[in-house]
Amino acid sequence: MTQTQAPEVPTGMALIEARGLTKLYSVEHGFLAQKKSMLSAVEDVDLTIARGETLGLVGESGSGKSTIARLLLRLIEPTRGEVFFEGRGITKLSRTELRRLRRKAQIVFQDPFSSLNPRHSVRTIISEGIEVADGKQATESRVRELVEVVGLPSGVLGRYPHEFSGGQRQRIAIARALAVNPEFIVLDEPVSALDVSVQSKILNLLQDLKKQLQLTYLFISHDLSVVKHISDRVAVMYLGHVVEVASKHALYQNPLHPYTQSLLSAVPTVSARKAQNGRIRLEGEIPSPIDIPPRCRFSTRCPRAIDRCREEIPRLERAERDHDLACFNPAPLVRAGG
Repeated sequence: MTQTQAPEVPTGMALIEARGLTKLYSVEHGFLAQKKSMLSAVEDVDLTIARGETLGLVGESGSGKSTIARLLLRLIEPTRGEVFFEGRGITKLSRTELRRLRRKAQIVFQDPFSSLNPRHSVRTIISEGIEVADGKQATESRVRELVEVVGLPSGVLGRYPHEFSGGQRQRIAIARALAVNPEFIVLDEPVSALDVSVQSKILNLLQDLKKQLQLTYLFISHDLSVVKHISDRVAVMYLGHVVEVASKHALYQNPLHPYTQSLLSAVPTVSARKAQNGRIRLEGEIPSPIDIPPRCRFSTRCPRAIDRCREEIPRLERAERDHDLACFNPAPLVRAGG
């Protein structure tokens, strides 16, 4: 892998592309807030989501996963960089054009209780998206159809969010997202607030809807077992940078980045081989995201860090087929039978 080799991107198949996507926040601190610094939430992220795939996005809390989601949907404005939807830049769209985009791209948030208006009935929650997008009143048949699609009886339309369980509320949130017939849905920790027994039902529902409606997902989670179950490819984030992107089989069988290896080593398993290898425990401190120096952000905790890691920022490059990596000293490749 050379420094000049860029990762290959299936541009013709891409539904969503991010190029150099960055979000910085100005932070005032010091005596009387006289000093201004920049907090790096997301910086120089390149990401591609192919039409019809599910891209899993994983990383520790504070790594920038939800910021990426909001930038891709233009719920917040980027500091720099560009987002393309179906090959068209969206960062400079007018309000009218942005409304058209909202019909194609939706989001399901982590907590269904806080994301649903407690004063609105299920009928109103689902129908208001149709009315805002199409400018006309939603038909009763369309609302009932959406409720049935997500596995709820039509008798729930007159009830309110507080009358439902967490899993039922998340189904209502999914129905709301589907109301405008989107092509792309961001799922921001959609099952983390649910009981384990309910999680599998929601995950199975999402997979069924993807096939039935030909959807594309960005699935955000810190649970690598869940991500493995639902994703086609997986992107790993650390402190605002994407450090590894690969097909789920390549990532879980042969992780190359030391941070990815540490994450996977913490996943509970009954495998005797995994138990023998043991968990990779990271030492050192997580650096502050404020005024980060130009170096690998994982270098303060990385067991494989070299001098170059403390002097340069590794860029995401092609390491193997369907496997991109941002690391100057990756772990050796594990070959089958080797």
